[in-house]
Amino acid sequence: MLPSIASRLAAELQVREAQVAAAVGLIDEGATVPFIARYRKEVTGGLDDTQLRTLDERLRYLRELDDRRDAILKSIAEQGKLSPELEASLYGADNKTTLEDLYLPYKPKRRTRAQIAREAGLEPLADSLLADPSQVPETLAEQYLNAEAGIADVKVALDGARAILIERFAEDAELLGSLREKLWNEGELAGAVIDGKQTEGAKFSDYFEHREAIKSTPSHRALALLRGRNEGVLTLSLKYQPDETPITERSAYELMIAERFAIRDAGRPADKWLLDSVRLCWRAKIFLSLELELVSRLKDAADLDAIKVFSANLHDLLLAAPAGPRATLGLDPGLRTGTKLAVVDNTGKLLDTATIYPHAPRNDWDRSIAILAALCAKYKVELIAIGNGTASRETDKLAQELIKKYPELKLTKIVVSEAGASVYSASELAAKEFPELDVSLRGAVSIARRLQDPLAELVKIDPKSIGVGQYQHDVNQSSLARALDAVVEDCVNAVGVDVNTASAPLLTRISGLNSTLAANIVAHRDQHGAFRTRRDLLKVSRLGDKTFEQAAGFLRIMNGDNPLDASSVHPEAYPVVESIVARCGREMKSLIGDSAFLKTIKPTDYTDERFGLPTVMDILKELDKPGRDPRPEFTTATFQDGVEDLKDLLPGMVLEGVVTNVANFGAFVDIGVHQDGLVHISALSTSYVDDPRKVVKAGQVVKVKVLEVDIPRKRIALTMRLSDEVGAATSKRAPAGNGGGKPQGGGRGRQEAPAGNSAMADAFAKLLKR
Repeated sequence: MLPSIASRLAAELQVREAQVAAAVGLIDEGATVPFIARYRKEVTGGLDDTQLRTLDERLRYLRELDDRRDAILKSIAEQGKLSPELEASLYGADNKTTLEDLYLPYKPKRRTRAQIAREAGLEPLADSLLADPSQVPETLAEQYLNAEAGIADVKVALDGARAILIERFAEDAELLGSLREKLWNEGELAGAVIDGKQTEGAKFSDYFEHREAIKSTPSHRALALLRGRNEGVLTLSLKYQPDETPITERSAYELMIAERFAIRDAGRPADKWLLDSVRLCWRAKIFLSLELELVSRLKDAADLDAIKVFSANLHDLLLAAPAGPRATLGLDPGLRTGTKLAVVDNTGKLLDTATIYPHAPRNDWDRSIAILAALCAKYKVELIAIGNGTASRETDKLAQELIKKYPELKLTKIVVSEAGASVYSASELAAKEFPELDVSLRGAVSIARRLQDPLAELVKIDPKSIGVGQYQHDVNQSSLARALDAVVEDCVNAVGVDVNTASAPLLTRISGLNSTLAANIVAHRDQHGAFRTRRDLLKVSRLGDKTFEQAAGFLRIMNGDNPLDASSVHPEAYPVVESIVARCGREMKSLIGDSAFLKTIKPTDYTDERFGLPTVMDILKELDKPGRDPRPEFTTATFQDGVEDLKDLLPGMVLEGVVTNVANFGAFVDIGVHQDGLVHISALSTSYVDDPRKVVKAGQVVKVKVLEVDIPRKRIALTMRLSDEVGAATSKRAPAGNGGGKPQGGGRGRQEAPAGNSAMADAFAKLLKR
């Protein structure tokens, strides 16, 4: 019988089956991953959020696999063809591909040539020739002529017998599995330009004559090749032998089929006919099917890799350091249409808006500074957030002059990513929040707020529009959405939210809540005032005990009636804290934050059947630093004065920048010239780097050196190895790949991924060897 899902998952995750069974039980009861990871450590034996996410994804797959297996077993049984051996094979199939291979001979299908031939009585002819090749095919076929069945001559009879054998060869599950893996391990993916598309498809020029092992094709190249094909620029094919191989030479794959059915060239009358049947089966049926399947397999693997990259970057961006609750002026730079301004208070509430025209064609510089100064003085602004889009550096100069001219205002300016701001501005959410505000001014509000708290603002935007993905529009959209939603959920719950100030979109991401409950919380807050205790949440419409259990630990109530409500200690565990307070004889408020005293407490003194050691240790850690924010300290990059455009860059310059995106081949860095530069993986560190994310993260401030600037193709080659010599990357031929230079998800300009055969990639490889 089939092993249980729990045992299969336990083997995959290398944990105990009891841990998996407990986690699956909680998931089936409606518990979320953040809740299980944080508050049910004793139940799952300490499975962390990463393990639980993997478990959740694999649980879905294995249940789908089991459902499909049951349907196949039922179908074959109804046909009366389910033997004990076949049943055992079906139960032994551990993936969907193997399962479908086994089902192929029994799968209901439209009438095939083989079925028509069987109905005409030609199967004995096929069986006879396969069993005894010493017979002459044409002579034997004369015995099966049947004008009424449409078998008018020997050729028709032999063609029908061949169709039967071809279908039989192609539906052998064990053979198919062997051919598939051999082709995956040895096949080469070839890309070629479609004649006449050279100019139109120049961004794919690295793939005009491309060939590499399909098994080792990196995800970014696979997705680039597939995009080139989808855009009608490239053809893709799978090669299984050298192009110069004589057409008469039988491939290793044909020989595998022949060996499987004991077919060989021994000079017998039917040998050539049988071998030709094998060749036709391989070239016209099995190979064509496997080619489609393996390219799809490559696409699936590339999707998973790209989604993993996107998820990691999104995680880092969402958990970027917040500037904090400080009055902020948001500037959405523009030229002809002006720069949009929005002032928000320390809670993100919109106070004022305006539009200034400091740049060409109006050049109203002095008046713009006067307007900015008046707004900053009126609302006691501390921070100026400048979007990094068009006219960003010019607007940065404006803010710099404002700060210099009015030092008493004590302003600090920061350039922030405006990726996705335009998406938010035109969204239904923004329209509800600011119904009377012009769309362009909503973007300035978003820019200001994302400086105060990136997480709280970015949750309002579809993650796919934030601009940190690799080929995000080419990958499986449902898988991408599911993965990104999980990242957002994990990040929001890791930080926690103030239930009295959080927006509905932010509350929606809290464990156990949905958009309806989030809206109800906000409505209750607006009608009855701030929540004083977590228990007051049970008064919210449709928020019951189960939801409260899932959500309460991640919702904070600052300055409420119970100091624990501002921490991540779950209300169900308050009795543990009360026991500590009772035993030590101190007030709870004096206990919180007293690190020296808390270190003297023995966690084992407070464990019982319900609260084990992990929970008590978490409680003590939280009492030490209640409501601690896991995000790093706020820092900013300083762009170099006078370096505002590609033409201002010179090889050898050392600049400060911000990592905007991390891919498998390196990191993109904003250095303030409206075009991100690429630090190839080989130039990230003086030591070997197998994963760029081990060195850099999205939002990180880094120092880089300019190696090369390719102005016509808008390519900037950078290195974080500041000792690297200028000139190491000198090619003017830029690599193709990351969407043909198109910014992803509304982000700023981003150059493309290095291809395996590009001169720039070769130069970077030389860098690594030095």
